[in-house]
Amino acid sequence: MIKLVLTGIWVCVITLVSVYFSVKMATAPVPDADAAKKAELAYVKGESVTVPVIVNGAVNGYFVSRISYMMDKKKAEDKTLPVTALTTDELFSLLVGNTAIDIGNMSAFDPKSFRDMIKTDMNKRLNGDFVADVLIEQLDYLSREDLNATASGEPRKLRKPVSLVTPVADTPAAAPAH
Repeated sequence: MIKLVLTGIWVCVITLVSVYFSVKMATAPVPDADAAKKAELAYVKGESVTVPVIVNGAVNGYFVSRISYMMDKKKAEDKTLPVTALTTDELFSLLVGNTAIDIGNMSAFDPKSFRDMIKTDMNKRLNGDFVADVLIEQLDYLSREDLNATASGEPRKLRKPVSLVTPVADTPAAAPAH
């Protein structure tokens, strides 16, 4: 009789434990794929780079930029990467003599394609998928006339700034129906 009671208690305990764990596993949060991917990335801060803009054999102005990267941690740790030197060389390749950026029509500048070009070229140079994302922290253009006027100390009227990135207008949310 005692064996029968102990067997019943044993079955009840096993049933309760299995139900508890099945409910616990069914309600467990699903790991976020984006969060896991971001956890695998490391931020590599870029340095300021000044690139001359040469038009018809003369310096027309300068781009002052700071480009940073989100890189794969594991791959970046395995190699010693000269990121600053590669970034400087890449910016010179893209900005000097390239028609991707038209100084006369800065409103046609596409930051997404600029980032994609840098990412593709950097990954090609590093022989792998090291760069996951390119962050443009600063990209300014200083014309030679502006620099000369500032250096001579003469007052100069500022021009209207050109917006390189157009902000997306917020759309009002529809009111819930009652």
